Amino acid sequence: MRLLKTNVLLRLLNSYVVDSPQPANISYLWNFGSLLGTCLIIQILTGVFLAMHYQPHVDFAFNSVEHIMRDVNAGWILRYTHANVASFFFIFVYAHIARGLYYSSYKSPRILVWSIGVIILILMMAIAFLGYVLPYGQMSLWGATVITNLLSAVPFFGQDLVELIWGGFSVSNATLNRFFSLHFLLPFLLAALAVAHLMALHTHGSNNPNGLSSNGDRYAMHPYFTFKDLVTIFAFFLALSVIVFFYPNLLGHSDNYIPANPMSTPPSIVPEWYLLPFYAILRSIPNKLLGVIAMFGSLLILLILPLTDVSRIRGSQFRPAMKLAQWFFIVNFVILMWIGSQHPESPFVEVGQFATAFYFSWFLIIVPIIGIAENTLMDLATDKNLI
Repeated sequence: MRLLKTNVLLRLLNSYVVDSPQPANISYLWNFGSLLGTCLIIQILTGVFLAMHYQPHVDFAFNSVEHIMRDVNAGWILRYTHANVASFFFIFVYAHIARGLYYSSYKSPRILVWSIGVIILILMMAIAFLGYVLPYGQMSLWGATVITNLLSAVPFFGQDLVELIWGGFSVSNATLNRFFSLHFLLPFLLAALAVAHLMALHTHGSNNPNGLSSNGDRYAMHPYFTFKDLVTIFAFFLALSVIVFFYPNLLGHSDNYIPANPMSTPPSIVPEWYLLPFYAILRSIPNKLLGVIAMFGSLLILLILPLTDVSRIRGSQFRPAMKLAQWFFIVNFVILMWIGSQHPESPFVEVGQFATAFYFSWFLIIVPIIGIAENTLMDLATDKNLI
């Protein structure tokens, strides 16, 4: 322990993961941060080893993935772990955001932490999309074609932008090379943002379920919370092992086991399950440009929560109206996920449009109205007591 406090770099590490004071009453919902860090480390390690055998070429990409699965020692474990941890990554990040929304972790003085977190989410989605293209199966090719084509909605130079990304006039070898390079490099940027997220959090410390200052009741990170984190990390490893060894394709799409064929369009083109809600928002708006704006806006709108949530009470623990609104939001998000997996036909289109309207209304109308109503009722109760 003395070494941790004498060396300059170790002293910094010590202040973050050993002696860092944490609120005594934080629950297991605060463990998603450590789970996300674990997922990031696994993804970088497995990704580096997979890159040693992968061929980013339209003629060899699919076969190189099969070579990893069949010929490389433990290659199938590497590939299935990488693919399934990506799904767990998004399960944990959505749960992490849901906890942040429920306990108002986006409010001052943690606005910077929240903002970096939103940027991490957007970058994660970009990395996941790039990775989905690399096996170069049917869904990889057509998913890449559909998503990159969205940029053609940009006025004036949209088509030029699409062709710049493609490196030609369709998804081709140049596209695959670019996607592979970016998919390899961007996780290191993600790791740097994760460190920045931790540094911003370290400045003011974690929020807690009561939403009150807990400076008088804190414990050191180690051993109390490191062991608590290990409980959920081992539970995650158990769930991951069951999926990798028994149900490795549970969260994937069967069409990606068909080699990419530009002459044959799949009956339904869908992204991975974790991008479905935003795909549903994109499809629910008939205008292509407005759909693209809505899709990106559905992510960026998270940044305005510190402004629209005007309630003086931090968190939904003691706010029954906000608790109900939170559950409506979660159910609506699941509905959007389901709509994104369906064919764009009636009644799915109409349900998707209603769910999209509710999604944006929640941030722009419902949250501010509940906050104003609560503040007004508190002021009336205070005035009544004064009288």
